[in-house]
Amino acid sequence: MRYVHIDNVEPGEHLGRTIFSGNGAVLLSDGVQLTVYMINTLNRIGVTMIYIKDPLFEDIEIIDIVSEETKRAVMQRMGQTFDSIRSGKDFNTRNINGSIDSLLDEIMKNKDVLVQLSDIRTKDNEMYVHALNVSMMSALIGIQMEMPMNQLRELVIGAMLHDIGKVELITDDTSEDLKKHHTWRGFELLKNKRELSLLIAHVAFQHHEKMNGSGLPREMQGDQIHLYARIVAVANTYDNLLFDLSLGRRMMPHEACEHMMVLAGEELDREIVIQFLRTISVYPTGTSVRLSSKETGVVVGQHRGLPGRPVVRVVKSESGTDLEVVEVDLAKHTTVFIDSVLQ
Repeated sequence: MRYVHIDNVEPGEHLGRTIFSGNGAVLLSDGVQLTVYMINTLNRIGVTMIYIKDPLFEDIEIIDIVSEETKRAVMQRMGQTFDSIRSGKDFNTRNINGSIDSLLDEIMKNKDVLVQLSDIRTKDNEMYVHALNVSMMSALIGIQMEMPMNQLRELVIGAMLHDIGKVELITDDTSEDLKKHHTWRGFELLKNKRELSLLIAHVAFQHHEKMNGSGLPREMQGDQIHLYARIVAVANTYDNLLFDLSLGRRMMPHEACEHMMVLAGEELDREIVIQFLRTISVYPTGTSVRLSSKETGVVVGQHRGLPGRPVVRVVKSESGTDLEVVEVDLAKHTTVFIDSVLQ
């Protein structure tokens, strides 16, 4: 399959990966033949990139760190929790706790797989997919840092709920501090939950703080920011760079990784960024690229130790002339580089 911009999808092509709604239900199933109506609908609900099937790359397998079944279960439970908050009701954190163990179990089993954030986002599911992505990346950073399981669990719950303050809440509280920033609201929602560690509330409170003291809401700096919050800040920043249009334009993974290196030591914890970059697929499988040899192809394989040097299946030259299909392993062809990413 190939990862392509929605504007480049043609009617009659087949969807390569299932698209979910906000509550975890299937919106469009893997393999469905796309119609003009479906493509226009995906465009309307905010989908920009999708996977499509391609006979030249039908053997390409996207290896997920977490299964679709577990992702669906997590999103459903998050939906139930957030619905309670929106209606002003007390929310039951057991809904979240119940999905953390299966999530962590799968991440531990697949900890050597490079992360590529391949779930398709819509306006309806973006909050849930974002929370899921930040949780997965935070867990992998924690594993890289050899955190014990009890700390990993706290970290993942904190990552899952880091944006809970963004959920609409009916309240009579007129405190200016609560209105100032969703971090305050998240902290207030979580701090009195006895079944949760107070450190989880501090993740919601501190994940927009920056190492140089320029962050929100209290301009904390360095080690004043709890380790969990510093980890979640790194994962949150990366996911936002890829998908949050409010930051300007959406970056490709290789651009986001370069930007993260610029932020390291200033806004983000340098050591955590280093650990993070060891877990990320810089050029995700299915991405179309142009090589320095002027040939174009699709990324079909990864190297754990060399995320910036994937295996590329070359399918045509710069002029568009068909070539014999050849796989170029950039870890072995050291004089060939990825010149640009194509959408």
